Amino acid sequence: MKKNFILFFLFVFPIVAYLFFATGVNSFMFLPTVTKSIPDLGQWQSLDGTNVTLDKKITILGFPGSNLLQHKGNYFNLNQKIYNKNKDFTDFQFVMVAPEGTQADVKQVLKGLSDITNVSKWLFIFAPPAEIQTYYSTLKLKGKLDGNYGTPNVFIIDKNRNLRGRKDKDEYKEGYNASSPSDLYNEMTDDVKVILAEYRLALKRNNAKREI
Repeated sequence: MKKNFILFFLFVFPIVAYLFFATGVNSFMFLPTVTKSIPDLGQWQSLDGTNVTLDKKITILGFPGSNLLQHKGNYFNLNQKIYNKNKDFTDFQFVMVAPEGTQADVKQVLKGLSDITNVSKWLFIFAPPAEIQTYYSTLKLKGKLDGNYGTPNVFIIDKNRNLRGRKDKDEYKEGYNASSPSDLYNEMTDDVKVILAEYRLALKRNNAKREI
C-alpha cells in the first residue's frame, strides 16, 4: 500500500498539479468529446503521395479551402501559438484537408513556414471538393464550410479519433478560429495542454503499474 502511494505521488501527482495550474479555464478537467469516432482520412494523399491517418495521433485538423493563400496569416497564427509549442510531442500533427488543385499554393505556404520552423508535422492532404464536404459533415458540427470548402476554424482530434472541445454553458466550442490570435492563445492553447496532459498521465499510470 505504501509503495503504491509513493508511486502515485512520484508519477501521477506532478501531472495533476500541471493540469491544475497550467490550464486556466478548464482547470483539471478532461476536455469533453463533441463527436465520437470521426472517420479516418481514407486514401487522400499528401504532397509526397503518402497517406495520412488520424489513428493514434493527436491532430489539429483544418479545412483551408481553395483560397488558402488569402488566409496565410491563419497558418502563421497556428504555427506560432500552437504548432511550435507542441511539435516535439511524438504523436502530435497538423492535418489540413485542401481541395485538389491547390498543391502549388500549399507549397508556397509551407515554404513560408519552413523559413521559421520545422514543417515536418504540417501535413496537407488533397481531396475533391465534394468529398471534403461529405467528410466535414461527419464531424456533425453546427458551423459549415464556406463556398471555397474551407473554414477558419481548426479542431482538436484525439488518438481515438474523437473530436474534442470545451463546453461553454450549454454549448460546446466546436473549433478554434485561426484568424483570431486571442482565440488560439486564450482557449486553444489551454485545451491542447489538457489533451497532451491526459496522455502523459495515462503513460505515467501504465509505467507505474508495470513497476509494481
